[in-house]
Formats: sequence, C-alpha cells, structure tokens
Amino acid sequence: MKALFKSFFYAFRGICFAAEKERNFRIHLVCMLYMYTFLTVYDFFLLERGDWALLFLATALVFSAELLNTAIERTVDLASEERTENGKIAKDCAAGAVLVAAIFAVCVGIAVLGQKAAFLGLLAYYKENPWMFFALLLSFIPATLFIFKGFGKRSARNEKFQ
Repeated sequence: MKALFKSFFYAFRGICFAAEKERNFRIHLVCMLYMYTFLTVYDFFLLERGDWALLFLATALVFSAELLNTAIERTVDLASEERTENGKIAKDCAAGAVLVAAIFAVCVGIAVLGQKAAFLGLLAYYKENPWMFFALLLSFIPATLFIFKGFGKRSARNEKFQ
C-alpha cells in the first residue's frame, strides 16, 4: 500500500512541477478553470453526460500531452547540454503532440459548447449585471500574472532550460 501511495505522490509532484515551471501548462490550466467555472456556475449551457465526458476527455488529453512534452524536453536537456538535431526533433514532435491535442480540445469545445442560445443568455446576463462583467475582466489580471509569473521566483538552474 505504501508503494501505491508513493506512486500517487510522485505523479502529483510531476503535475505540480509542470504547473510551477511550464507556462503553457498554466495557460491550459487557466483556460480549463474558466471553462469549468462557466459551465458549473452558470446554467446557460445545456450539457448531457456524453458532452461532459467529451470535455473531460479533451481536457485530460491536453494535460497529458503537456506533461509528456515536459518529460521529453527535460530528458533531452538531461541527455545533452548541446543542441542536437535529434533533440530538436524530439522536442518539436512533443510540442506538436500538444498542439494536436489542444486543437482537438478546441474542436470538441466548439462542437459541445457552440450553443447560440447560451451565449445570448450570457450576454443578456452581463448586460443586466455589468458589475459581474467587470469582475470577470478583473479576474483576468491574476490569471495573466499566474500564467506569466507562475507561483513565484524561478531558480537560475531551471531558467536555463526554459
């Protein structure tokens, strides 16, 4: 049982590392938080169980691809401090995998959330409650700071490989 709990600890540690050190991971995290907040707080979007499953699957795919991309980039950096053609190809392909997953997630989002009535309802809501729209706009400030600054200071060692 102890080994099982350790494996979960290591997995969560990897996720936390990516959230702390990888800007693109934080971009996906912020987008996901906004999307799920809108879907759970407001009742404008009509979603069936299958729609939720697709959204969860697309989200998991993007985050999994980002984590694998980080692992590949760090492994390539560990293997050689020199820039090599094979290292470049490995990093580019890993980044491409993230791009494919993100494009898939956007397509799923459009297919599932492309509900004209929901967006018209949101627009009407914000017209009636402009202070809520202002609050939404204000929320972009900490979200943007989180994306570009992360959790705080970065060590010089980790900056080297960014």
